Amino acid sequence: MFTDSHCHLTYPELIEQMPQIRAAMAEAQVDRALCICTKREEFAEVQALAERYDNFWASVGVHPDNEDIAEPTVADLVERAALPKVIAIGETGLDYYQMEELKGGRRVTDMEWQRDRFRVHIRAAQQTRKPLVIHTREASADTLAILKEEGEDATGNAAGGVFHCFTETAEVARAALDLGFYISFSGILTFKKAQELRDVAAFVPLDRMLIETDSPYLAPVPYRGKTNNPSYVPFVARQIAELRQLPIEAIAKATSDNFEALFTGAKS
Repeated sequence: MFTDSHCHLTYPELIEQMPQIRAAMAEAQVDRALCICTKREEFAEVQALAERYDNFWASVGVHPDNEDIAEPTVADLVERAALPKVIAIGETGLDYYQMEELKGGRRVTDMEWQRDRFRVHIRAAQQTRKPLVIHTREASADTLAILKEEGEDATGNAAGGVFHCFTETAEVARAALDLGFYISFSGILTFKKAQELRDVAAFVPLDRMLIETDSPYLAPVPYRGKTNNPSYVPFVARQIAELRQLPIEAIAKATSDNFEALFTGAKS
């Protein structure tokens, strides 16, 4: 019934409890999950997890905020994207969050390496015809500009994709939608101080929306502060159902249908 469109299940606190997590998913009617890769060094483990279970899929990519790791090339991403159960490129994008505090005083102008990495992923997605999983934090203007520069305009060679764990404004959501992208909401939507984000979720068309956990992070209320896992994604759906005044089953169906429409290799 439900689909977790973005989770990180190879983290130790989750991989060690995989039987229990899968049992909890079944009980919560969470039928599928997309396991996200954040660096080349973990890809083999992510892809193997997807191959092991018939309702898991994988992405290939390097998170924008990861440093001191093997840098991806277009050829590298294309090669790995051809492996079984790999249905997406990413997560990729830009992250300027607290740049000076967390990056040793560097400024946005020093982050050309991050923008170059993003372009590599976009080009690989266009070559493979597999959608992008976009991470953007305090960098929406550059994220949208680079997507446009690389031809992501909902026509021609565009790969499309999803802005995952969306926390930006309605204006950014509208711009992403105009480029043909989907918007995915996480457990943040249930947080007490997230009313502005709930307003965005009320605005985004239901046929362009996904839900996710971003496990092991961002567990929704009533589990906030605990380790997240895919069995909690129905709480995100429930929040959207309340916003839309729709049955939760309608949100589950729409977001699962959208997942299949975007990630065409993920038929269950």
